[in-house]
Amino acid sequence: MLTIALAKGRTADDVMPLWTSALLPKPEGMDESRSLVFHASTDGLAGHADGVTGKSAGNAGNADGRSGFGESEDEAFRFLLAKPADVPTYVSFGVADIGIVGKDVVLESGREVYELLDLKKAECRLCVAGRPEHRGKPAHRVATKYPRLADQYFRSRGEAVEIIPLGGSIELAAVIGLADRIFDLVQTGSTLKANGLVIFDEVMDVSARLVANRSSYRTKRRLIDEISARLGESITAQAGV
Repeated sequence: MLTIALAKGRTADDVMPLWTSALLPKPEGMDESRSLVFHASTDGLAGHADGVTGKSAGNAGNADGRSGFGESEDEAFRFLLAKPADVPTYVSFGVADIGIVGKDVVLESGREVYELLDLKKAECRLCVAGRPEHRGKPAHRVATKYPRLADQYFRSRGEAVEIIPLGGSIELAAVIGLADRIFDLVQTGSTLKANGLVIFDEVMDVSARLVANRSSYRTKRRLIDEISARLGESITAQAGV
């Protein structure tokens, strides 16, 4: 069995269409159920769709049109729908063999996982932002969901700041004066603009990644590599390359 930890929320919403376009087994009932553990049925799955690099419909699966996954107990799929911050922990401890989670979460966790593929989904930027009048002034207090990354960033710039960990609505901290900087993800920038905030620095680009437990990658490499290859082909096809 291959266990997959999937970050729920935007990551799952953005990545599952890619997953299914790669004709990988889809977790049954995930859209309708409040369960946190799902299994995948491989019945009725065809081979790769037309246009996927190096393959054509009907020749990537088996002769009966199935995907080629889950044909034995060793290749069954189990999905764990987890809070994003928990995915690297499940993978690093080997509870999950592979995981799908944002790069920001992997770096913030500090967990040892093996990154296999940039999925090019759930893309955004990790930024430093604040009120316009604070631009160019020394930072003192920084509100963030990423205390580890924020500390690394400001230390690298030689700035001694107080990090204020928060769980949500990070923009509010800058609006009401709790912090003169926020360190947070920005997708379109519309929320910042609506609250009178501006970006001071773009720290890094962030997107969903396919990661693996190092031990699982050694023992289940053929299956994990096949998943990574199929996803990579679908990414290339969607990009029109």
